[in-house]
Amino acid sequence: MQDTSTAFKGLYDNVVRLRSPEGCPWDQEQTPRSLRGDLIEETYECVEAIDEQAPAHIQEELGDIFLLVTMLSYMHQEQGLFSVADVLTGVSEKLVRRHPHVFGDVKVKDSHEVLDNWARIKIEQEGRKPKDSVLDKVSQALPPLDRSYKLQTQAAKVGFDWPCKEQVIDKIQEELGEVIEAVDVFKKAAEDKPLNPSARAAAQENIEAELGDLLFSVVNLCRFLQVEPSVALQRTNSTFTKRFKQVEKRMREAAKEMNQENLALMDRFWEEAKRI
Repeated sequence: MQDTSTAFKGLYDNVVRLRSPEGCPWDQEQTPRSLRGDLIEETYECVEAIDEQAPAHIQEELGDIFLLVTMLSYMHQEQGLFSVADVLTGVSEKLVRRHPHVFGDVKVKDSHEVLDNWARIKIEQEGRKPKDSVLDKVSQALPPLDRSYKLQTQAAKVGFDWPCKEQVIDKIQEELGEVIEAVDVFKKAAEDKPLNPSARAAAQENIEAELGDLLFSVVNLCRFLQVEPSVALQRTNSTFTKRFKQVEKRMREAAKEMNQENLALMDRFWEEAKRI
């Protein structure tokens, strides 16, 4: 088995070769911007592998992330902006700097005190400006579901929160009722004679707003129950995919088409897939 430094050197050398004039045309064409989506996708695939508790799959997906991180770092090295070594050294130094309770003589009682120290170190040692709002700590580049979760977490840290999960559930029911009302308004606007396009557009926009409020409240309940909403949704997506593929398989075996006319049969096969 190779040691870690030799293994990483091998990855780095392969990336350099892929980007060289004698390398791969596809890899040569890529830019940091073109790989943004790949980075997000590979991260979610790694999360899925972790949920599956499949070591071989986790290893593969972590390798893909290592590749992308190395590739992105090397692209900037090519431009003379910073090197791959700078990236590794920077994160190593940050680990030491932000863990004085491990690498120094600072004493902490618990993880909350660790986080407080991190916030202070960012300002006092790293020169970061204090945020105008606690919500400014949440990146705007996050996917909406994750950003919603983190926004609510930050607000809760300063006491802006529901007293208990039961009130959050009540809020979800309230928001669901408002969604139903918004749908009724849209139906009426769609049935108006003559058709009023502006009224219909306004009703559609209202549905979007009310559904956003409902989703935000559901994310809040996830936070109260210490569930990562994006991970929970990814798990459900995976479950749905497996069950739907089983329905497709059973429909092919029954020589039936996947269409609305055969919905009753598809429902039966869906229940069968759930039992499996």
